[in-house]
Amino acid sequence: MTHSRNKDTVERYLEGFRRMDHAQILGCLTDDIRWTVYGAFHLQGKEAYDAAIDGDGFTGKPDLRVVRMVEEGDTVMAELTGNVGRDDGSVQEMSMAEVFVMRDGLICERRAWVVVLAENDFR
Repeated sequence: MTHSRNKDTVERYLEGFRRMDHAQILGCLTDDIRWTVYGAFHLQGKEAYDAAIDGDGFTGKPDLRVVRMVEEGDTVMAELTGNVGRDDGSVQEMSMAEVFVMRDGLICERRAWVVVLAENDFR
């Protein structure tokens, strides 16, 4: 399946997160990037983004799996599942909905809804 330039950027960005490769992640973003994780934080700019990549309370590399990705115009939406280690030794399972707004093949805005899964795929 052939991907668009925008989907390729999002895939490259996600792979950067899987490897915790700050340079790869930041290379997918515009300088004025805006990142909102609803219920958690909002930030703007590459410097602030870089500082937030590792996330307080988290450790190691996240396991992120794309369930589906769709694109319309300058927007790519992705449904993801995954897990990431916590500083206390536990593993956080999660389901995510991500909106990536694109400009000239780079991510200029990322909006995320993260649901922590405690018992099963539905809770």
